[in-house]
Amino acid sequence: MRGIRVLFCGAIGLTLVPLVSSPLHAQAPLGYVTARGSTVTPAYEGWYGNDDGSITLSWGFYNRNSEEVIEIPLGPDNFIVPAQFDGTQPTHFTASRQWGTFGVVLPGDYDGAPVAWTLKIRGKTFTVPANLAAEWEIDALDGEADGNAAPRLALAQDGPWFAGPGGRYGDASAGVGRPIRLEVWAKDDGSPSVSIGSPGRPGVPVTLTWFKHSGPGGVTFAESSAEIPVEGGMMATTATFAAPGEYVLRVRANDASGVSSAGHSQCCWSNAFVRVTVGN
Repeated sequence: MRGIRVLFCGAIGLTLVPLVSSPLHAQAPLGYVTARGSTVTPAYEGWYGNDDGSITLSWGFYNRNSEEVIEIPLGPDNFIVPAQFDGTQPTHFTASRQWGTFGVVLPGDYDGAPVAWTLKIRGKTFTVPANLAAEWEIDALDGEADGNAAPRLALAQDGPWFAGPGGRYGDASAGVGRPIRLEVWAKDDGSPSVSIGSPGRPGVPVTLTWFKHSGPGGVTFAESSAEIPVEGGMMATTATFAAPGEYVLRVRANDASGVSSAGHSQCCWSNAFVRVTVGN
C-alpha cells in the first residue's frame, strides 16, 4: 500500500442502487444469468495511489447475459458524476463479469462530491458510488504480497511505460472500412502468482487482448490477441470501423497468473487505451 493522504471523504458506502425499486445492498448485482434480455450494472473495484499523488478509481461491470453484448451510449443512460469525470466509461458491454476495465483519476487533493457511475437499461437504473475508505485500497501498482506485479505496457517503443487497470491513452484517426495499424509493447517481471489461488508459472508470456471500449459502431480486429515474451515485445494488429464517430479501444495485458479477476489486489493485468476519430 502507498499510504497516500486521501482528502476525498465521502461518507457514502458502496451500494448498488436500483432507483426504480427497493435498494440492493450489494456490490455485485443479484439475479440469474440469462442468455439475453437481462441488465448490465457498474462495479466498483477499489482505488490506488499514483506516483504523482493522484488517485485512480478502478471500475468494471457485470453484464448478466451470457450471450448478449449490450450497447449503452454515453449520455442520460450512461454517465458518471461529477460531470468532470464523465466519458471514460465503456459503452460496449461484453457478456458476464468484466473486472477493472477503466479508471477515473482524481487529483490527490480532491475534496468534491462523491464519484458515482449510473447505467439505465430496460426500465431499471443502477448507480454505484466509489468508496475511498482504506479497506478499498488495491495493490494494482505495487503487486501482491508474494511479489507478483502487473505487466507493463507502452504505446510507443521508447515508452513511457505504465501499469495498472487505469492505463494511459493514445490517439489515432481512421476512415470507415479502412483498417488502421495498432501497436502496443508489453513486458513483465515474470513472477508467478500464488496468493490468489491461480498459480502462475515463471516465464509464461504476457497475453494481450484488444476490445472495443466505446463507440457508435462495430470494430473488427485482424488479430485480437497475442502472446509477448516476459522480457518484452510488440504486438501489431489492425482495427476496422463500421461507422463514423468517436471510439475508444482497450488492450489488456495479463501476466502469468492468467486471470483478470484477481480479487482485491487487481495485481495481474494492465490496460491501455487508444482514442480513434473515424471519418467517412
